[in-house]
Amino acid sequence: MLIASIPSLRLSGLVSLRGFAAALLVACFFAGPARALVEIDITKGNVEPLPIAIAEFDGEDVARDIASVVEDDLRNSGLFRPIEKTAFIDKNASIDGIPRFEDWRLINAQALVSGRVTQAPDGRLKAEFRLWDVFAGEQMIGQQFFTNPQNWRRVAHIIADAIYKRLTGESGYFDTRIVFVDETGPKTQRVKRLAIMDQDGANVRILTSGKELVLTPRFSPSRQEITYMSFAGGNPRVYLLQIETGQRELVTNFPNMTFSPRFSPDGQKIIMSLQQGGNSNIYTMDLRSRTMTRLTNTAAIDTAPSYSPDGSKIVFESDRGGRQQLYVMNADGSDQKRISFGNGSYATPVWSPRGDVIAFTKRSGGKFAIGVIKPDGSGERILTEGYHNEGPTWSPNGRVLMFFRDTPGENGGPSLYSIDLTGYNERRIPTPSFASDPAWSPLLD
Repeated sequence: MLIASIPSLRLSGLVSLRGFAAALLVACFFAGPARALVEIDITKGNVEPLPIAIAEFDGEDVARDIASVVEDDLRNSGLFRPIEKTAFIDKNASIDGIPRFEDWRLINAQALVSGRVTQAPDGRLKAEFRLWDVFAGEQMIGQQFFTNPQNWRRVAHIIADAIYKRLTGESGYFDTRIVFVDETGPKTQRVKRLAIMDQDGANVRILTSGKELVLTPRFSPSRQEITYMSFAGGNPRVYLLQIETGQRELVTNFPNMTFSPRFSPDGQKIIMSLQQGGNSNIYTMDLRSRTMTRLTNTAAIDTAPSYSPDGSKIVFESDRGGRQQLYVMNADGSDQKRISFGNGSYATPVWSPRGDVIAFTKRSGGKFAIGVIKPDGSGERILTEGYHNEGPTWSPNGRVLMFFRDTPGENGGPSLYSIDLTGYNERRIPTPSFASDPAWSPLLD
């Protein structure tokens, strides 16, 4: 996709280029934005949502849909409060002219987005938007995108990401996907299939047939590829699946049960646990040479390993002390240290992409909680509690967690939820049926 920045009506532009998937073709010229007054400090706890006005986009019928997705993305982040359009005084905000800022100040809009969607001569959609600082009376950013019409929804997510980044200073997470386990049928006979969707629950696509049990899908950090466990033939095996082609590859035919596969940060290795008798230990496999390296050697159950984003450390869970707790070791298996010491059991650790904290599931007093802890074991915080919360996964910017929560009863089942790092803005993610084991993709190329 080629993204071209729209030159500011007041400022001259600079030229830059960002690469995207071949399905989306875009050219980009970045306007040099002036220092604006409006911004969001997302390092604080409960951030007051920023009032933002998303004007109706002009042009093709899909313009309304694109503006709606942009608005939903920003609202769902918890950092923005889109103003109801019935409150707008200026009903015809155009992308071509300078807004009547006094009208937007009267309704307390601190930022304004205007846009237009037209059809280019070659049949592609041309989507344009401008972000304005209402109180400073200045354009903050302006961009235009060319894409195939079927990719309109992705363009909306990219626009939302650009707005998020300009107003928070950090990368967004809207142009991403979630792979998860789709669950249908009676509780005692659930059919579990791999599925993938946009991070907001749209564009669900089933990836496996449901003839075999599948668990713990995880994204590659560098390719549109996932690793997961399958019980094909009655034994758990680790597979690689190319999302776009559907090509599946057995990692290797281990003689024992394998659990919790996950990629290394460079995508060149898979780390997992292998069961041997009553215990399990952690191994890595080089995907090029298929060489196995053993990292732990105990009579306990060591499982659920996750790399730090720089690849130097690994967090995992172990019951070597009598109860499931979190441990951190070097990437070569040396210097294994326990980091969790609270009441209860700790499981499913996953390192934040930012490297500053580790998310986990905690079971204590009959409750399941999702929390975070620093790599040295300090600063433990519980973000949410419920009947059965499990399986946290990070957004690529490390600001939001997704997990699944089970509901009791004969007709109960798991659903996906998200919550931000501060413990606020918990929301349910819509899926066609029950859903578990979510894994967040990196930002799409």
